[in-house]
Amino acid sequence: MTSPTLLIDEKKCRANIKRMADKAARHEMKLAPHWKTAQSRVIGTWAKDFGIKEITASSIKMAAYLCGQGWENIHIAFPFNPLEIKKLNELAKNQSLSVQLVNPITTQKLVDQLFEKVGFFIEIDAGYGRTGVKVSDFGLIEEILRTAKKSDKLYFKGFYIHAGHSYYKPDIPELYEETRNALGMLKAKYRSEYPQLVTRTGDTPGCAVMEDFGDIDEMGPGNFVFFDLMQANLGGCSKEEIAVALAVPVVDINKERKEVLVHGGGVHLAKDVLKEPDGTNNFGEVVHLEESGWKISESSERSYLKSISQEHGIIKASESFLQKVKIGDVIGILPVHSCMTADAMASYLSLDGQTIDHAEGDC
Repeated sequence: MTSPTLLIDEKKCRANIKRMADKAARHEMKLAPHWKTAQSRVIGTWAKDFGIKEITASSIKMAAYLCGQGWENIHIAFPFNPLEIKKLNELAKNQSLSVQLVNPITTQKLVDQLFEKVGFFIEIDAGYGRTGVKVSDFGLIEEILRTAKKSDKLYFKGFYIHAGHSYYKPDIPELYEETRNALGMLKAKYRSEYPQLVTRTGDTPGCAVMEDFGDIDEMGPGNFVFFDLMQANLGGCSKEEIAVALAVPVVDINKERKEVLVHGGGVHLAKDVLKEPDGTNNFGEVVHLEESGWKISESSERSYLKSISQEHGIIKASESFLQKVKIGDVIGILPVHSCMTADAMASYLSLDGQTIDHAEGDC
């Protein structure tokens, strides 16, 4: 490795997938993981080894990349863009697909232009206003449902909530009580008319931490396949379970300032950040690369990226790290947000030297 390279530990990744698949089975829920994190056909085959048959994408472009891989259904978990109906028709000829609807205008456009059968979820606002229909807006929900009934190509699957504010709200059980109550109420209200409807929740912090899902039918977390420092901070995983690390070359060392300069910046890691107790920024944590993967430092010897620019990263180095590191070394960085790091890097290198695909790299 001579330049920034995203390493993946297949063993850890498989263990993470198994853990969530086991949890879903324990709660009698379907696991339809969100592939916005992995974006990989190869990693998809690992998921299938644990009985996962349906997958979720964040865009029609990603769905197209995943088509033809044997998935029973690919759900596009983003408010559907009506400008992409032509592409949706093309993909739906050979692949079962479902989309997410939040307004009757897009629903009507699908009614008018859809030539292939496609399912849909109505997305419900989780309470933080990013997207979705308010849970109490039955008028809007029913307008979407009435509009969809005009077409025999568009069929209702259920309700979807992504409690994305679980990433920055400390009380995940309280958030999940709101999610359970909202989805439970909607199911009770509409299942007499739609007896096959299902409810789905999708955030990794909640799916990783919670054990009470009520009568929610499906879960669709994404970040759990790799995890990251943000998830570790939220209690969803340990640092030892993080399955990706960015390998970066050391290009300079300043012992007076206790800083190490690496080739690894925002174009590799993105710019998600955590705050250290002293208020400094943390853009990723240093790990020591070994033949079998990487080793987490003791907390007293921890080093981390305190600043990044486009290509540069500056590490705040511990004394022990300064004594060991040399210019020309390659070290590892655990990402703050693995989804964004994987998207930025657009491919993976396994520990046995195999290149593993990513949708952005292939495209």
